[in-house]
Amino acid sequence: MSEPISFYEQAGGMDTFRRLVDAFYRGVARDDVLKPMYPEEDLGPAAERLTLFLAQYWGGPTTYSENRGHPRLRMRHMPFHVDPDARDRWLGHMRAAVDEIALPPALEAPLWDYLERAAHAMVNTFEPRGIGPTGPGRAGTGLPIRSAD
Repeated sequence: MSEPISFYEQAGGMDTFRRLVDAFYRGVARDDVLKPMYPEEDLGPAAERLTLFLAQYWGGPTTYSENRGHPRLRMRHMPFHVDPDARDRWLGHMRAAVDEIALPPALEAPLWDYLERAAHAMVNTFEPRGIGPTGPGRAGTGLPIRSAD
């Protein structure tokens, strides 16, 4: 009995994940909320990390973990101000990218389900907007605390 074919292989391998991520980052590059969250001016390194992560998650090469260790998505996103607006913008760009690569419905559905769940899980604040790790950070963007006196 042969091993089942992975989602990664069914979707078209690394080429498909590169096309997905390239389309996604074209949108991010023009987004005034998301773009400042990326530490590198060139989005290339972030695109490579996301490509390798998604490829590995869906059954492709383990290059992401070999280079970066465990994904620890919540921890890696904690320095950034990921509020519902940022999540929705991220999902909007990712939705456009998923549509662009035009996977068969049987593959698109589980991919989109995962991306939606992951985006919702990365929300780490409902405080007013801050700007990533180079700005004042999340701590400086909270509402003032006043005593009940």
